[in-house]
Amino acid sequence: MYWQKRLNRENPDAKLEEIVKEIFEENNGNYGYRRIQIALNQLGLKVNQKKIRRIMRKLGLKGLKFTRKSRKYSSYKGTVGQVVKNRIHRRFFTSVPHQKITTDTSEFKYYEQGENGKPVIKKLYLDPFLDLFNGEILSYQISEKPNAKAILDAQNNAIERTADCPYRRTFHSDQGWAYQMSGYRKPLVAKKIFQSISRKGNCLDNSPMENFFGLLKQEVYYGVIYTSFEGLKQAINEWIYYYNHQRIKTKLGCSPVQYRERTTT
Repeated sequence: MYWQKRLNRENPDAKLEEIVKEIFEENNGNYGYRRIQIALNQLGLKVNQKKIRRIMRKLGLKGLKFTRKSRKYSSYKGTVGQVVKNRIHRRFFTSVPHQKITTDTSEFKYYEQGENGKPVIKKLYLDPFLDLFNGEILSYQISEKPNAKAILDAQNNAIERTADCPYRRTFHSDQGWAYQMSGYRKPLVAKKIFQSISRKGNCLDNSPMENFFGLLKQEVYYGVIYTSFEGLKQAINEWIYYYNHQRIKTKLGCSPVQYRERTTT
């Protein structure tokens, strides 16, 4: 009789299951139980992680992680300009918005149909500037070739965005050729901004930027075949907006923009 009554009763978690599934699907299957718990808390629902994990197992909600990776793009061309010292020294934390900024370049591939009908590999390049305070992308440029103009345009936008910082700013990067050239260094000197460059062959010296690229590629790039520059560009634009304004960062408990607005108002 006990089991018969249990089988015949209504599901007490039916509404919660609907909400969990909706949160999971709205974020393209990229949320695990930790981020779903934060999203539920924002809705005023206090649910422990064990229950969320049980519901996700029941509904078959499991994030897809693609492991196919291409060769990492390297902008290092040797010493072609001036290499300054590493001022950050992996001290990525800051409690001040717009104080510590990091940047790098990443390469993405897409395929177009050639004259002989065979696919031709094309490339897209992304140059973002990230605020180490909250992980927010302050500015970025997308181009078809690695070029100085895209990097300098993104740099100028980042300098303008961070002009409200009450302390001296630091712009960090790896030893890529563009960050050594005088055209990149002069705007920093003019605004009395410190320049910091990672040590040669130490990707961990710029790990926040590497982590951002890994996250972006995992969620919109790996496992997807793009057939045009515009299609890939649009996907990246949409994801960066989503990342800044909606995607919950577990250590912040909200999105980067929400965190900045909460701590500066």
